Amino acid sequence: MDIQGLDYNTQREKLVLPEYGREVQEMVKHAMTRKTKEMRQVCAENIISIMERMFPAVKEGANYKQKLWEQLAIMSNFELDVDYPFDVSSAKKISTRPQPMAYDMGKLPAKHYGKLLFNIFEELKTMPEGPERDELALTTAKQMKRNLMLWSHGSSDDEKVISDLARYTNGVIQLDPTTVKIDVAAERDSVDRRRKKK
Repeated sequence: MDIQGLDYNTQREKLVLPEYGREVQEMVKHAMTRKTKEMRQVCAENIISIMERMFPAVKEGANYKQKLWEQLAIMSNFELDVDYPFDVSSAKKISTRPQPMAYDMGKLPAKHYGKLLFNIFEELKTMPEGPERDELALTTAKQMKRNLMLWSHGSSDDEKVISDLARYTNGVIQLDPTTVKIDVAAERDSVDRRRKKK
């Protein structure tokens, strides 16, 4: 919708450092249009003073003045011709976008369990029988139940968890529903009680 006379932020150019707002960005643009270096220098020093007042906590950090001048250089896209009291060339590294990280987008049979649980399923398939595997299986079942409750994927009862655990471990882990109780609420209550005692 384009209504004459209305100016929306979504229609304006993107802010370089949004924390300083559009007004400071406009001040930087104005400083860049000044004809003489002396006028640009006065504008830049005033902008730094305003930036400092906007975030007084910045003074607690080491080299805070240098950081402010670097941010000014970034907002001007390194085109503001003034005498910087500090070397701002290192700010070019800050202003460049990092390369996107590679992320394994492999398909999971049940996304609500997550990649980590599927890694544990693989581990359970190869573990030898014993108390360590039993403990890991029970801990995994509890996490599976938490995930089901969190994501509200149908039933989160013990039978579903036990069935899914057996399916995703290719039948290696077979918990007995008559003897195993996957109670995550009791765990949460005991954690709450411990917090209250502190």
